[in-house]
Amino acid sequence: MQSTGIKRPHHLCLPRLSFPRLVASQRAHHPRMLAGSLGLFVASVLLGGVPLSGHLSAQEPGKEDASSQSQTQFAPGVVTVIPPAPDPKETFDGPLTLQSMIDAHPEISWEATGDHTDGRPHFDPRSRTLQAMLKQVILRREIYCFEFSFKPLRQIYLDIPRPDGRMQRKLVQYMVYRVRYRGGDMRPAADDMEKPIYRRIESVSYNSRRLFPMFVLEDHESKKQFTDQILPTAVDRIAIREQITAPLYNNVEISRVKVPRTKDEDAPGVWGVATWVDVDPNIDFFSVNVFGLTNAFEQDGEGADAPYRRKALMLNFFRPGDSMDQLSDRVRFGVPAYEDEKDQSYILEKYGLDKRLDYRWVFR
Repeated sequence: MQSTGIKRPHHLCLPRLSFPRLVASQRAHHPRMLAGSLGLFVASVLLGGVPLSGHLSAQEPGKEDASSQSQTQFAPGVVTVIPPAPDPKETFDGPLTLQSMIDAHPEISWEATGDHTDGRPHFDPRSRTLQAMLKQVILRREIYCFEFSFKPLRQIYLDIPRPDGRMQRKLVQYMVYRVRYRGGDMRPAADDMEKPIYRRIESVSYNSRRLFPMFVLEDHESKKQFTDQILPTAVDRIAIREQITAPLYNNVEISRVKVPRTKDEDAPGVWGVATWVDVDPNIDFFSVNVFGLTNAFEQDGEGADAPYRRKALMLNFFRPGDSMDQLSDRVRFGVPAYEDEKDQSYILEKYGLDKRLDYRWVFR
């Protein structure tokens, strides 16, 4: 398991208000502003038919590059940035025994076949037989990793549609995040094509990549896990509250958007939101596991019984408060610090850590 983390004082930073500078296309992002934008739309058609951009492009992401339509800027400290962390060790697995291949093709066995009474080939060593090579297989792959940024995790009361069509008011936990593709993917490189011995890793980049995220909120006290849910009616409300002027996608819509490669530190990126409902109101110490930022994985052996673990970004949080008036409770990023060593050891045990880490990369 590879782990890393940052330590920083927790403080409140107010975002820079940018609504007065919004252009007509940005004001049209939210349905609440649609009435005020109707006149602007008519004027734009009369002046030349300039199309509006916004959540209309979220429904049809293939027509425009959502990452370059508008810039969402915040004051320093409001958005936490987690750099990509690919590892060269993640580009290969093995040596492994492909037992399923050996069982499916018993004819490749050299034991008591033909004139090979001792099960050995006449000239090559036994290690060059297909059966022996299937017991020493190294699987290689290309690894990529996105840069992940997020705003503080917050709560909001929203009307959520029920299966019977009625609306029900529920407390929604949500996290607004941004992803950027920096390139620098890792790929094993052969030194000699005639002798494919992989001793080095080369860096490759593409014009864009796609993201298929999944967010799992894990309560470290009750050991319950809550997978993010798609709430289409919540996206616009959250975008207005969080002052997101760029298109904001849920975790299904964002999979249809190409995340372009960029080296610019001020690149807008692609914004998304993860939402949870019916989370235990008494939750205090929890983590959010973000899957899909990288294709790295681990597997012990092969087959259906071999455990398959994906690499995820674990973000640690704690919420001082109770089940009463949850909107006033501030969710803090990181692991709480205590002067007493026993109290600190108790908290670290909850998170499965031996030292305070705000985040780490794990396989699960």
